Amino acid sequence: MNRIIAILDRIGLTLQIVKTAFAAALSWVVATSLLHSEYPYFAAVAAILTVQVTVADSVDKATQRIIGIMGGVLLSMLLGHWFQISAVSIFFIILISMALAKALRMNPQIISQVAISSLLVLAFGQSREGYGYERIIETILGSAIAVVINALIVPRNAIPDVEKSILTYSSLAATTLKSLTALLDDNEGKRKTGRTEVDALIKEAEACRKALELAGQSLKYNPLLTPKRDRLSQLAENIHQLESITIQIRGIRRSLADLQVNQPFPLEQTYTQQLKAAMEATAQCIAAYGQTAINASAEVQNNLQNAIQQACLEQARCLDNLHHLTSLTTLRDMGSILTDLDRIISETQNQNLVFSPVPESKT
Repeated sequence: MNRIIAILDRIGLTLQIVKTAFAAALSWVVATSLLHSEYPYFAAVAAILTVQVTVADSVDKATQRIIGIMGGVLLSMLLGHWFQISAVSIFFIILISMALAKALRMNPQIISQVAISSLLVLAFGQSREGYGYERIIETILGSAIAVVINALIVPRNAIPDVEKSILTYSSLAATTLKSLTALLDDNEGKRKTGRTEVDALIKEAEACRKALELAGQSLKYNPLLTPKRDRLSQLAENIHQLESITIQIRGIRRSLADLQVNQPFPLEQTYTQQLKAAMEATAQCIAAYGQTAINASAEVQNNLQNAIQQACLEQARCLDNLHHLTSLTTLRDMGSILTDLDRIISETQNQNLVFSPVPESKT
């Protein structure tokens, strides 16, 4: 099924287009059969405008259209007793309907719908009794059919998009932390700040959060995707932990920048290399965490646990060297960096997964 959808998508026949056409045609058939309307175009138009990317969006669109149609029809029927169709009556009916809808603080789409339905009922409703009521029923019918079709026919599942976004986010976080090791190098007076890399990571965090929100919308009012909600909750927790890791990376960047300013001479090579090793090992934990969030196989879990063990070892070695430092300012900055690195490890350990034990090597 996914392969067929992909082929149709390449030639322009997206799933949403097919569902929209089917909803419009079915609405026309049902309206013709139930209401005996000769041209139930309101039902077809309602179906076309109601089919959206997610079921929640379709329900919202259907509600707006129904409210707009009902408001426009009732207003036009009320004012139609004093107006005959003409340029003057069209001006006043649209002016009054839109102003009233605006005063009631309705959605902009509802305001336009009120004006359109008022005009149509004024133009055609006077020649046929019950015209306005039939248009309301057609709109409700078309909107309902569109919502049902959107929910039952291959409903959109945005969870794979969230998983892909998490992989990208975690990979970029790991890369960003590794890139910050360049702030420890002596660049002959040309200081790096790492701000560009961190800003890119923050932007990726926002994109990941948007993907999560869209996935939440895709599951709303969708009974066929109810089992996916537990998975989405787990992914939401993963994103929250990655956001916490991002906060720690920002803190590390600031501490490294302070270290550049407060340290008149470059750190000894021993301290620099050990801190770089601790940062790179911690970055491996972030990358492994992203993989584990998507694929919780025993092998991937063991990779994460091994990465955590290595990072803890490197951080411990770095911590052992701190007692050789004599500058309190440098000691403070180094301690702050190690604290943030330790918090990153804590976040990667907070997976709601059962890790398989790493087999001990035989000696």
